[in-house]
Amino acid sequence: MLKFTPLLLALLWGFAMYRFSAWRTVRELEARSSELADPALARVFNQLAKALDLPRVRVFLYEIEPVNGLAAPDGKVYITRGFYEKFRAGQISDAEMASVIAHELGHVALGHSKRRMIDFSGQNALRTALAMVLSRFLPGIGAYLAGWLTQMLAAKLSRSDEYEADAYATALLIKAGIGTGPQKSLFEKLPHLTGAHGASMPAWLMSHPKTGERIKAIEANEAKWS
Repeated sequence: MLKFTPLLLALLWGFAMYRFSAWRTVRELEARSSELADPALARVFNQLAKALDLPRVRVFLYEIEPVNGLAAPDGKVYITRGFYEKFRAGQISDAEMASVIAHELGHVALGHSKRRMIDFSGQNALRTALAMVLSRFLPGIGAYLAGWLTQMLAAKLSRSDEYEADAYATALLIKAGIGTGPQKSLFEKLPHLTGAHGASMPAWLMSHPKTGERIKAIEANEAKWS
């Protein structure tokens, strides 16, 4: 039993971190967000709602500057103030903004938003367990190697989720009559909009698939579904 104690402790630590992270994320979003009510976006959001047989699609505005969209563990969909200001400045069209929301709705519908928080706890448990094991054989670098291996695994899982959410968004945009043009054009704009060039690329974009690969996947799905 004693030989399994480190693993059990790692799992308990991961679970505790999951609960704390989920609570902190939802609290942070609720404290710094309000529902977005923009008549200029209402038309395309209503198209998404109609395609989903919903009375409306609720989108919340998260008051931070980085350009991003996200799906919270409680199922709410957010765009950041920075993203919204790009729309107001004319750098993003209403249809392109709809493609962002369709993508985040995909994360919610496919269970990614909740699973990511669970994955986070699993990653912490895995990192702790690996560090305990590797440090015995590689003193001094075992913990760093455990962190690197866990990060690589998390990035792979994140890319898989992004492709799935892209596919969901493609199907929804086609059904809504918006089409995939805005989805593809937004991907081409993202590096400029986010300042994601080389070393300055934000972490959330680094874990996403490459733009060209995502567009090819969208076009392949579009050819099957249109």
